[in-house]
Amino acid sequence: MTETVEAIRPAPAATAAALLSVNNIEVVYDDVILVLRGLSLEVPKGAIVALLGANGAGKSTTLKAISGLLKTEDGEVTRGDILFDGERINGIDPDKIVRRGIFQVMEGRRIIADMTSIENLRLGAFTRSDREVDADIDMVFKYFPRLKERTGLAGYLSGGEQQMLAIGRALMARPKMILMDEPSMGLSPLLVKEVFAIIREINRDLGVTILLVEQNARAALSVASHGYIMEQGKVVLDGSADELRDNEDVKEFYLGGAGDQRKSFKNLKSFKRRKRWL
Repeated sequence: MTETVEAIRPAPAATAAALLSVNNIEVVYDDVILVLRGLSLEVPKGAIVALLGANGAGKSTTLKAISGLLKTEDGEVTRGDILFDGERINGIDPDKIVRRGIFQVMEGRRIIADMTSIENLRLGAFTRSDREVDADIDMVFKYFPRLKERTGLAGYLSGGEQQMLAIGRALMARPKMILMDEPSMGLSPLLVKEVFAIIREINRDLGVTILLVEQNARAALSVASHGYIMEQGKVVLDGSADELRDNEDVKEFYLGGAGDQRKSFKNLKSFKRRKRWL
């Protein structure tokens, strides 16, 4: 139970052009609450990129801005552009964004509890019109063999199995990119290791690009090639996974180590320290 995901081999640094570009966006809720304050990031094609930060930093809002789900919470992108595969997707309906190749795995799994695992997987393929759905279900079972054994209602699955089902449902859409929001939430250390190993396999085998929002920074940086750190609605630091793991501030604030006890933030792009860091 004490194993960590550090044993997983990190993804190589991506050299391909950006599949997703978020350019200086602002997001406002209820016409008054400014949550994202000029956020920019890029995700290269075929890469795993981690988006890290404390609760309330704006990570989930960033994913919802990309996937078009802000409207469900009275939010909107009021400034900036989101480009996917070279095309602007600001303001496009969520189902059309899925058809373009982006699928979000929501925080808390959001599987349909009173449907079976198979029915949940078929739901992920609702935008498709081809006849290869059954073959893709078998492909999901290859990555998550435990799901094949669970023939009952999805609500009776364990937390780890529900997370596997949520990721499998995303794969059924045959996405170019998966947005993952807190896949380790509520899982034991061993299950965290298993889930992140499968995420790495999916990226390697299928070439699916992944933008990973995760509070477990150590787990996220073990599979990502690049990472961004958010505070108060903006990116304050980014770099390769190795650079972030070696950064003393990241060690102190996100990896559970006090580093050399320094409190210098001179290398950060724009950093407003929280009170607990003063």
